[in-house]
Amino acid sequence: MSTRRKFILQTALGLGAVTLPRINANAAISKKATGATLPVGMAGYTFAKFNVEQSISMLKRVNILNLSIKDIHLPLNSTEEKIKEVTGQFTSAGIAIYAVGVIYMKTQKAVDEAFEYAKKVGAPLIVGVPNPELLDYTEQKVKSYNIKIAIHNHGPEDALYPGPKSVYDLIKDRDPRMGICLDIGHAIRAGEEPSQAVLNYRKRLFDLHIKDVNAATKDGKAIEIGRGVIDFEKLIAALKKINYPGVCSIEFEKDMSDPLPGIAESVGYFRGVLGK
Repeated sequence: MSTRRKFILQTALGLGAVTLPRINANAAISKKATGATLPVGMAGYTFAKFNVEQSISMLKRVNILNLSIKDIHLPLNSTEEKIKEVTGQFTSAGIAIYAVGVIYMKTQKAVDEAFEYAKKVGAPLIVGVPNPELLDYTEQKVKSYNIKIAIHNHGPEDALYPGPKSVYDLIKDRDPRMGICLDIGHAIRAGEEPSQAVLNYRKRLFDLHIKDVNAATKDGKAIEIGRGVIDFEKLIAALKKINYPGVCSIEFEKDMSDPLPGIAESVGYFRGVLGK
């Protein structure tokens, strides 16, 4: 059996799966795992074309039990009853909502809404994109709510935060609860090698969006993990070196109308590398 096929087989075995308890704004991420040192999760945008029930079904199929929930599945203006209903569906399925986002914040009102939303959901982390001119105001909210924010880089097309350095330079001297959601696919397209970014920004690295791309250029496209240009053994070695405390969330953006085969392959490969 090829090395790649062995890696993919790990999906069926559940290597690296992790169960987190229901969390609140003061909770820590559980590091319990079966055969791996880093918890694996899923970025909710992966299921942009599917409803909550379908998303849960796919998460269970690949044995991923940590989710950064997207407002596609739980709108920002949800009532408390709706929040209870949707979070209850995930909790009943054994899936922990460890973060909310990505949430875009272009006004102070949007910042207010994001933090109040995270509080109601019971998530200790917001994956967000506050406009740079709102960082002072965002920092005030971080302090008052005691909720972390991980600012997401979106590649060379993004005028605000193309790579993780553009985030780090703006938050490195701010409250330590302000950090980075490192999207490794967008980072490498913006000219930053992911494992080096992990080492460079270790003190502010709160979350990861794990994906692969077929070229380390602006035009690089999403592809199954392990088929592209990212060196995952080097990435995981860097994460272990810094004792990365967060979740490694898969974000699969290829074939989003029929993602399960690509998700399974990607998760299996990533867990296989984790287990080496």
